[in-house]
Amino acid sequence: MIIDLTLPIDNKTPNWPGDPKIVIKQFSTVEKDTISKKVLTFHSHFSTHIDAPSHMIAQGKTLSDYPIEKFVGEGIVIDVRGQKEIETNLNSVKKGDIVFFLTSHSDKVYDKDYFDTNPVLTAKTAQGLVDKKIKIVGLDAPTPDNAPYTLHKLFFKHDILIVENLVNLKDLAGKRFQCYVLPLKIKDGDGAPCRVIGITND
Repeated sequence: MIIDLTLPIDNKTPNWPGDPKIVIKQFSTVEKDTISKKVLTFHSHFSTHIDAPSHMIAQGKTLSDYPIEKFVGEGIVIDVRGQKEIETNLNSVKKGDIVFFLTSHSDKVYDKDYFDTNPVLTAKTAQGLVDKKIKIVGLDAPTPDNAPYTLHKLFFKHDILIVENLVNLKDLAGKRFQCYVLPLKIKDGDGAPCRVIGITND
């Protein structure tokens, strides 16, 4: 079974408050111009996307510094629904895992308070993931922590990338699966929108 964990990009996709305006419009059509094209203007941290260390650390690694293998691996989804501050057992997590947290916050992705009421990881949980030496952490919410983004910086210092605004994690709750996090190949990117899929043996 293949499950798409990616938020669609359209004019409804929420944009972080204060970020540059997103533009998605039709440039030409088959009927009028013989070809159809859309114009898309968005920044590197829009929709389902991945954060590289250079997003918050001066001279930090960019996406270009990682081999493609960094974005593929064994994934696990941990169900933490109902927790505003996420603290959970990490015994199922292995070295090198891609770890996603199911919070169900994505159920309100189109609500006005999506960016104001998000659950966050505790410092204990974040340190536990660092100790496990995972390679990517993600969740179905806009950020794993709020300003001053201490956990972002902790993950980045330990070469752990961050995926935000995931969807459909409930379909993988408690399961292990093959995970592909495929960012746009932006040279020296501090982040990039990405297509994320999970593949199970079901």
